[in-house]
Amino acid sequence: MNRLANATSPYLQQHAENPVDWWPWSPGAFEEAKRRDVPVLLSVGYASCHWCHVMAHESFEDEALATYLNEHFVPVKVDREERPDVDAVYMEAVQAATGQGGWPMTVFLTAEAEPFYFGTYFPPEPRHGMASFRQVLEGVTAAWTDRRGEVAEVAGHIVADLAGRSLAHGGQGVPDESDLGRALLGLTRDYDDTHGGFGGAPKFPPSMAIEFLLRHHARTGSEGALQMAADSCAAMAMGGIYDQLGGGFARYAVDREWTVPHFEKMLYDNALLCRVYAHLWRSTGSDLARRVALETADFLVRELRTTEGGFASALDADSEDAEGRHVEGAFYVWTPAQLTEVLGEEDGAFAAARFGVTEKGTFEEGSSVLRLDAGTAGARADEDTPDTDTDTDTDIDIDIDTDPDPDAERIASVRARLLAARELRPRPGRDDKVVAAWNGLAVAALAETGAYFDRPDLVERATEAADLLVRVHMGENGRLCRTSMEGRAGGNSGVLEDYADVAEGFLALSSVTGEGVWLEFAGLLLDVVLTRFTGEGGQLYDTADDAEKLIRRPQDPTDNATPSGWTAAAGALLSYAAHTGSEPHRTAAEGALQVVKALGPRAPRFVGWGLAVAEALLDGPREVAVAGPVGGELHRTALLGRAPGAVVAVGEPGGGEFPLLVDRALVGGEPTAYVCRHFVCETPTTDAEELTRRLGG
Repeated sequence: MNRLANATSPYLQQHAENPVDWWPWSPGAFEEAKRRDVPVLLSVGYASCHWCHVMAHESFEDEALATYLNEHFVPVKVDREERPDVDAVYMEAVQAATGQGGWPMTVFLTAEAEPFYFGTYFPPEPRHGMASFRQVLEGVTAAWTDRRGEVAEVAGHIVADLAGRSLAHGGQGVPDESDLGRALLGLTRDYDDTHGGFGGAPKFPPSMAIEFLLRHHARTGSEGALQMAADSCAAMAMGGIYDQLGGGFARYAVDREWTVPHFEKMLYDNALLCRVYAHLWRSTGSDLARRVALETADFLVRELRTTEGGFASALDADSEDAEGRHVEGAFYVWTPAQLTEVLGEEDGAFAAARFGVTEKGTFEEGSSVLRLDAGTAGARADEDTPDTDTDTDTDIDIDIDTDPDPDAERIASVRARLLAARELRPRPGRDDKVVAAWNGLAVAALAETGAYFDRPDLVERATEAADLLVRVHMGENGRLCRTSMEGRAGGNSGVLEDYADVAEGFLALSSVTGEGVWLEFAGLLLDVVLTRFTGEGGQLYDTADDAEKLIRRPQDPTDNATPSGWTAAAGALLSYAAHTGSEPHRTAAEGALQVVKALGPRAPRFVGWGLAVAEALLDGPREVAVAGPVGGELHRTALLGRAPGAVVAVGEPGGGEFPLLVDRALVGGEPTAYVCRHFVCETPTTDAEELTRRLGG
């Protein structure tokens, strides 16, 4: 048992019994390296990372290799989800040096934490032109022993290069109509008009870009924007990336057709996509969007909710197959024979045709991933080729609402029986770590989905998760811790995305529940953003000004698997300003959006959330005050309004829960809605249809 035994991270705990003498990231590890005059081996991964597990089994469980590693290095293991700042700084160095990145990430450092050699996955034996991990260790040891001056020079150059990088911030004002139009054109050029989504393989769910497209359509009426959003959502929902039995989305597809997923299921993907499909339903009334939003919400609650009321980070890609092997996708794939065994000959053949299950298979060893779009099936990449887990990610005629299916009852029966049979299989492991930012995304998604579809249980689950964030993650001064485990706060400080996404969740929850306390909590978090994360000219940093000092203070305005902390903060600041009239928060939001003006037209796929926030800024955003009961007709109408980023406050007249409700009286004794934007208010209305019209319906 090494020093990881008491870690709050399940990923670190997975390595606690390795023969490698792992240290957590800590000053003590670097002091030990200095005392012994050896380099540090930094290994970064996460619990649901397939290739992290592979390298762990091949190398870190090997006694002979561990003996060599312990003798010549101080090994440090980091969970990238727990320390995104450490991950970001060294990933930037890896990408600068090698032109690529991913996980597991392997970096060799001096005792001053300066990097000098990099890689990702290393095999146990030389393979495909790659050196073995043992060869890499021996080569680094030789360089450290015999060419120390060269090592120091390389490390110094790398650190100087990182420190000298300055972000091209823009500084030319906020995005305007022209900027957003050029961003839309850029997305159109990247759009896959055959299979939906953007770019080629691997293909990631473009949640943030779709949110921009939906908001752009709502503000401008652009049918092309709506078509790209709707068709992409339909293609994903019918593909193998979506779990056709249990709901929920996998991390990404290895092919451009969405057929074969990388099977890990992440909280953040499913929270973002749940909200996207709910918003698509709000825009189109699509039955498919409604079904997927609800099934994804139910997946979140059923499979990721912890006993403390929060949401776990992920489900692994791997599990045991029928032969007891620990392999990727075993829990989810089927053969025709397995379908027949569960369903019988007739329904088995029906299910095989319906879900694209063939004798040849679309995955490995004759197995298939269930999908509804049984067109061209993407083949699986050669599994003998080493890989890493990465996040560095028109009108097609997919009708998202087909005619009523005459086989609907039969399909429901088949799905239920297959799901029950699948539950008997060994389940993938779950990373029970609660990450503040991702729980904030889940709070927003469940609150809105519950409100849209009259599911008060989902709103209740959102409220319980928000309560956990306040009780466990949030200090009296508004400071957040990044993670918790079994109700125990971890020791790592929250980063910008934690403050931004939790504030976003609290703001959404306040609009749905009419409980102003969530607006107050959001304000506390955003005040910390203003005082601790904001630099000159509206720039934002990923870490607070009093956080642990690394070789570079990380700063990134581009989206990755989740909205960047920078643009997520811009969105939350803008919404809070609309709720409260706070000029400092609005000014900060506008300052942060200057980078979107610079990046949006050039790289719209990678700043989608910033573009979505810019749509809200151009539209106002609209401020809706409903003087009347929570859950009443006007309140529901306000929540279903399509105006980009509109904020909603609801409560009885005279209540002090929300600033927007001050002096908002009933008209004729009836519940009344007030809509304002750009410092101008329309006449109050008691009519739900009129309110719909005012909110872009």
